[in-house]
Amino acid sequence: MRMTSLFLGLAVLAPAAAWAQAGAACVPDSAAAEHVNACAVQRFQAIDSAHHILYGDVMRALSANERPLLRKEQSAWNRQRHATCKARHAADEAAVNWPQRLHDCLSELTQERRQDLMHWLHHGAPAQR
Repeated sequence: MRMTSLFLGLAVLAPAAAWAQAGAACVPDSAAAEHVNACAVQRFQAIDSAHHILYGDVMRALSANERPLLRKEQSAWNRQRHATCKARHAADEAAVNWPQRLHDCLSELTQERRQDLMHWLHHGAPAQR
């Protein structure tokens, strides 16, 4: 099941990663949109990779009866993260810096999710919301 989540995550990210690889390289001091966009994609990829590692660590630390609940919650969160960021920046899709805006949003929500995963790691399932 973990491999399925990994492949699903990679499939979702593949278009963005392909765009970053096919487009300009990240040049941190550049103001050019293609460089800024590429840097935002790279930042997101690093944050998302760290997130996947933490998720795997949490899953290994949980009991067998807790894992399905986290897996379900994580899957729902992942869908919501993408939907939220796409909706938040839908009006910007034609803008040259849309990839930056989208990936900065994804990075922000991914970093916020870290707190939830840390709660799972140290305290188990959170109280029903």
